[in-house]
Amino acid sequence: MIRSIAITRDKKILTDLPYQELNSPDIVWYWVDFSMPTEAESEKLSEVFHFHPLAIEDCFHFLQRPKLDEYDGYQFLVLHELNHDTFVSDELDIFHSERYIVTFHLTESMAADHVWKRVMEEGATEHSPSKIVYHLIDKLVDDYFPPLYKMEDRLNEIEDEESHKSPQTVINEVFDIRSDLLRARRTIAPMRDLIYRLLGIQKFDFVQKQKAYFNDIYDHLLKLTEIVDSNRELTSDMRDSYESINSNRMNSIMMTLTIVSTIFIPLTFIAGVYGMNFANMPELRWEYGYPAAMFLMGVIALVMLWRFKRKGWFNIFK
Repeated sequence: MIRSIAITRDKKILTDLPYQELNSPDIVWYWVDFSMPTEAESEKLSEVFHFHPLAIEDCFHFLQRPKLDEYDGYQFLVLHELNHDTFVSDELDIFHSERYIVTFHLTESMAADHVWKRVMEEGATEHSPSKIVYHLIDKLVDDYFPPLYKMEDRLNEIEDEESHKSPQTVINEVFDIRSDLLRARRTIAPMRDLIYRLLGIQKFDFVQKQKAYFNDIYDHLLKLTEIVDSNRELTSDMRDSYESINSNRMNSIMMTLTIVSTIFIPLTFIAGVYGMNFANMPELRWEYGYPAAMFLMGVIALVMLWRFKRKGWFNIFK
């Protein structure tokens, strides 16, 4: 789908004009949005707007990092929008000049829809291509916060529920959250670097004229980075804590088995000796042989239990 907004000299908003009318002298600036375009619609980038082939190629090949390229008469920005369900980045491409802004996204963009609605509601006097670029970036960054806050709340809930779930279940959930945090960081950190670069380049008037606003976006990205890093540290601490709990439980189990085995080793030896079928074993014909052997084994077991208790072996079960 391709939609367009055109602002006339008398501050009227015209929508969905034919392409040839967009360059009319009566048009001050316009915004064309390519939302999940078909192959035929995508060809308009070269046939109508004559953008550089490398920029057009970048629109169809997902990039690992947001970036800014300077072409003759316009700038090309690659931005990343965070998918709230999968925490995978969706790409939003922007072609910007003083007279137009063209946005291109292969998936639905909440930021583009939000700013589009805002322009239609507030009118032409409040906006320009430069301000739309700012609003798009600002909305993208603002949309990073809800999923991160949601993950942070979930980590706090896991800490509160740790006594009601098995350690393995908790560790699996913590690892899932940690993976989402890593995916979110791969989106946020490059966006932070891009905004920092934009603020440092003096020749981009559309940034310098709104430097205070872009500084605010950069501050938000710094805060987001801190949230991601602190939550990653929290997941590491929780993981180490649960691994320590599992290790202590394993040590307790091994201690129990060790105590039981140690007690039964001499008892098994006595039972083994008197289980041998030799004819000349005098105790086999003794009237009190059996109760004496059982008494001896009981005494040995009690003595060993007493020794273990004195050495503090039973403290591990407390």
